[in-house]
Amino acid sequence: MSDDEEQNGRRARRRAAIESGLRVVGRRHLAEHGAAGLSLRAVARDLEITPSALYRYVRDRDDLLTLLIVDAYTDLADEIDAALVDKRSPRSRFGAFATALRGWALRNRSEYALLYGSPVPGYRAPAHRTNPAGERPLRALAGIVAGLGSIPAVAGTDDRVQSASVRALRRLADDPAVPPNTDPAVLARTLAVWNLLLGSISSELFEQLGPVTDDPEARFAGVVDLGAALLFG
Repeated sequence: MSDDEEQNGRRARRRAAIESGLRVVGRRHLAEHGAAGLSLRAVARDLEITPSALYRYVRDRDDLLTLLIVDAYTDLADEIDAALVDKRSPRSRFGAFATALRGWALRNRSEYALLYGSPVPGYRAPAHRTNPAGERPLRALAGIVAGLGSIPAVAGTDDRVQSASVRALRRLADDPAVPPNTDPAVLARTLAVWNLLLGSISSELFEQLGPVTDDPEARFAGVVDLGAALLFG
């Protein structure tokens, strides 16, 4: 190996080590200080490099937030995909999806808050960077219901209100995240169930309703069962 090749190899290993450390330290600071409290200077100090050196890897705090968001979405989606591997029926796949979503959130509370909590003041996610990873959890849920030809009506609902709700989502019909030929009513119900899951998980993680239960697993199982009934009857 020539001296140039050896030097290039050392540079590549150092860059890889700093990029890996940046993710680890960034996640730790996210947990300790929240997204709004992220400081590149503090991150650089923990990495034992100068702030100017860190700018070779991230331009500013927003760039670091974007990196953490993409990593978090990817980690969540990978976990969901793994949970669905051995499941065959739509109902069992939905149960596995919901369980994986909550399990990941419980283990990664600060990352969940970054993805599905309150917006970070002054930060606007660059869609071209965050959307591909951010769509993956929704694509997984859409894939579970994609084969449903129709969806059962829910007793007590108003047909006119439900029809207007479906029409309000007509723009989504051409969204790349939506499988082709998905029934608009199925899409509307799927989004409602997605919000039901996120609302339940957020309520638990952030204790929005206080100590309402000493058995959160049973409570969430009830939410999943309700969501399955809304989707599959």
